[in-house]
Amino acid sequence: MTQIIIDKKKYVLVPENEYQELQLKAALKTKPAKKLSLAAGRKLAHKLIDKWTKEK
Repeated sequence: MTQIIIDKKKYVLVPENEYQELQLKAALKTKPAKKLSLAAGRKLAHKLIDKWTKEK
């Protein structure tokens, strides 16, 4: 890892394989999107459709 200072800003150079490992670790820490039940999905869809029609 190498630090570079350009215009009073610090930048870090990391080898590509380390960068990909960091990306993988960050991706694993994110929580997956919550899945809705069929009824809840329909309810949300209708709510969004109503909102969209009111805007038009």
